Amino acid sequence: MILSQIVHYCFICYTGMLIIRIVASWFPRVAFSHPVRFISFYTDPYLNVFRRLIPPIGGMLDLSPFLAYVGLTFSETIIQSIIYRCLI
Repeated sequence: MILSQIVHYCFICYTGMLIIRIVASWFPRVAFSHPVRFISFYTDPYLNVFRRLIPPIGGMLDLSPFLAYVGLTFSETIIQSIIYRCLI
């Protein structure tokens, strides 16, 4: 069950990075800081997958973070079920 917890914490960490990236994008000065650029380097490729599926509506409303969160939750559920099945 330790593997299950490690996977869960990895998903929590990445979700936290996504949230920081989204909030930082609302503040232009913060968006270009070194820590946010580091986070953007790791989160933007994942967000871009969803941006290609649904481009920003009206150039302003970006639904990719919501879809990214749903994708992460779905992926974690699948991975956790695989871990559970392998351990039983």
